[in-house]
Amino acid sequence: MKPCEVNVTSETGRLRAVLLHRPGVEIERMTPMNCAHALYSDILDRMNVDIEYNRFRGVLEKWAQVYYVEDILRELLQDEKIREHLVTESVFNYGHRPIKLSGTINDRLADELMGMDHVKLARVLIEGYENPQWEGITDNRYLLEPLYNLLFTRDASSTIYNRVLINSMSFEVRERESLIYEAIFRHFFGVETMNAATWNAKARTEGGDIHIASPDLLIVGEGVRTNAKGIEYLAQQFASERERFHILVQELPREPDSFIHLDMVFTFLGKHQCMAFEPMLRKQGLFAGKDTTLISIKNGKITYRQVKDILAGLRHLEWDMEPIYGGGYDPWVQLREQWHSGANFFSLGDGKVLGYRRNAYTIEALDKAGFAVLQAKDIVEGRVNMDDYEKFVAVFPASELPRAGGGARCMTMPILRD
Repeated sequence: MKPCEVNVTSETGRLRAVLLHRPGVEIERMTPMNCAHALYSDILDRMNVDIEYNRFRGVLEKWAQVYYVEDILRELLQDEKIREHLVTESVFNYGHRPIKLSGTINDRLADELMGMDHVKLARVLIEGYENPQWEGITDNRYLLEPLYNLLFTRDASSTIYNRVLINSMSFEVRERESLIYEAIFRHFFGVETMNAATWNAKARTEGGDIHIASPDLLIVGEGVRTNAKGIEYLAQQFASERERFHILVQELPREPDSFIHLDMVFTFLGKHQCMAFEPMLRKQGLFAGKDTTLISIKNGKITYRQVKDILAGLRHLEWDMEPIYGGGYDPWVQLREQWHSGANFFSLGDGKVLGYRRNAYTIEALDKAGFAVLQAKDIVEGRVNMDDYEKFVAVFPASELPRAGGGARCMTMPILRD
């Protein structure tokens, strides 16, 4: 396994490499007692998750180089310094665990982890470490908490051009994910990283809110996961580096949970087409009164202006974008399909996307817009070649995965695009 170049300058350049995590035992370690703490609305059926996820990753493996988090982590943990750093940080500095440890208990846990071989340690850092004293009558089962959300590789790190933003997560249960990605990108891919929290401890960013629109434009969601301080960090960073740059910011509702990230209501389908939740563009319902702000950087000076919506902001930058509405044109159906990540498509290239088959009205809208509808099973089993189609949506079956609260874009972290 060799590292590739790290560079992403758009959302729609042909995908060459992507980082995934196969969901494993960690998702079985949720109960009705702790699933809300784990940021899930329900517990998942692992057997069906495996079936659905295998279709999803099978399509990606036909298209690009796929790296897996656990495979890279196992390799890195053979290095004693990296092993010691990850164990120390996991035990002593990421101490937001159900069981609060102190003193010699922490020391014993660190010693136990350091004594594991690299294969077992990689698994434990992801799946969690059980409390040997657990008696089965409390929810405090794990000394090291499982990373329940690691399948959503989009969130804890973001490739921004030729660097990686290690995201400062908004919820404690996801903090250790960033620690693992920092190690992966610094020590395996050898790329420069940045982190908003090193600039301001209150700054928060997450990858589902960050869209790399073009070499001089980011589109960012501001809501419960990415805050104003995090966006200010990005603005200050690029103001110090670029003569000209833009950040287009869309304010998101704080609830319900289906609006946690911008990519739950807006994703790129191609250079001039997007999938959008219609009430966001029309500023209706939950989006009434939600601001859209264009931040412009010119020769180190940062200016702000309100625009009507994302499409108007793009037009101001001389970029025409045609929206396709998730759920079609029925407001009732739009809400239903948005709830299960109906707008959350992942672009494999210009006009080539991947998403859930269950959002039937959204897929119908794509079909009417000229996207060939390809079944993941046919792609994986070699009956369909994606390269034969100028525009397509590859769809995979999903009943369990959407209940985790994310879609195809959430589960992918692009590393390299043309």
